[in-house]
Parts: sequence; C-alpha cells; structure tokens
Amino acid sequence: MPQAVTLTFYRFDRWRDRAWAFAMMGLARPALSRLPEIGFWKLLGSGVGEGFTPLPNTGVYAILATWPDHATARRMIETAPIFRRYSARAAESWTVLLTPQSAIGAWSRQTPFTPAPDGQRHILAALTRATIKPRILLRFWKRVPRISKVIGMNTDVAFKIGVGEVPWLHQVTFSIWPDAEAMARFARQGPHAEAIERVRAEGWFREELYARFSVHSEMGTWNGGSPLAALETT
Repeated sequence: MPQAVTLTFYRFDRWRDRAWAFAMMGLARPALSRLPEIGFWKLLGSGVGEGFTPLPNTGVYAILATWPDHATARRMIETAPIFRRYSARAAESWTVLLTPQSAIGAWSRQTPFTPAPDGQRHILAALTRATIKPRILLRFWKRVPRISKVIGMNTDVAFKIGVGEVPWLHQVTFSIWPDAEAMARFARQGPHAEAIERVRAEGWFREELYARFSVHSEMGTWNGGSPLAALETT
C-alpha cells in the first residue's frame, strides 16, 4: 500500500485565532509527535499573497504529514484532537492527499517520502524545499517575485503557495498541475529555469528536496471551493 502524504492549509481571519495559530508553531509539536501512525511532519507558516514573498502571512498556516496509507491519513485528519483544534479555530481549511511519485534530496537530514510511481496519468503536485545559505538570501529573494509573477500567469497551475518553517531561510513551494507535461514546460523556461541554473552554478542551498506527487483526493475547501475542480473537468 503506497505511503500517503497530507498537506493541510488553514486560514484564520480573527486576530485572536491568528495569534493562537502563531503560538501553535511551537505548542503543537508535542501533540503531533504523539499521534499514532504519523511519520514525518512539519508545521509551516506562509508568505503574503500566494506565499512567494519574504513577508509573513499571519492568516495562513499549514501542516504536512506522512501516513502509512490514505485511509489512515483521512481518518487522522478528521478525528485527531490536534487537527480538530485547528479546524475549530480556522475560518476555512483544505487538505490535499498525495501519493509520492519521485523524491530527490533531504529535509532536515531525512528522506520523508517513499515514492510509488505507477506510470499512469495523474493530476500532479510538485514540492520543493530548500535551506538557503545566509549569504545568498538577498539574491534569492530578488529572483522570487519574477518567478511568482510567471507562475501566477500560468493557466495550467491550479494551486500554488509558498510556505516555510523558518522565515527567509527555509522555503517550501507547492503547486498542482494537470499533468507532467505542463509542469515540465514551466520548469524548462523563463525565470524559474534561470534560477535553477544559478542554484546549481553557485550552490545557493545548504539542503534541498524535490518531490513529485500524484493527487489522490481532497478534504474541505479553499477560497470557498475546490482548487482541483477546474482540473477534474478538463
């Protein structure tokens, strides 16, 4: 049975709930670590706009977790007390359930995802995670707005967001695409391709991970609907 990965996003509207969510970046750790059947997990903040900026968004947080299978993942997201506490405070929440297809690199010196490629055509999600070398920070964040503008104009991408563990230093990008061809087209051209060349040539990252997933299912809504709806009708 393939490994399941969940990425759950929460939007908090009231300031007291935003303050609670910020505090939970530290306080939720014991509860998550004690959850039965959870594997690798991370608490994530986000940037303003679509997240691809160095400015923190106090209203959107996320939890990434791995599970032994999708049935377990869905059950824990629905019933585990820590997830229920987040849902009770949030104005809206959305979970995307994923199956790893490929993964290269490490996250916190771990290899969290167990790929199970099946060769079939899927709606795909891409996740990149990097620890940025402090001396590179200014150059890195100068390039990000150009990449964000291009991906924002791309009609293929159904969902995109920038999140992270530590502001400015630990960056995670997550996006959902109709297929591998659309994802590859974006990666091969424009400012994104230029940035990748710089990363390789100048060694911007201390640690990096690139992972691709098939989208299994979803729970909840985001911005009042399903980010996958447009892809599922094409």
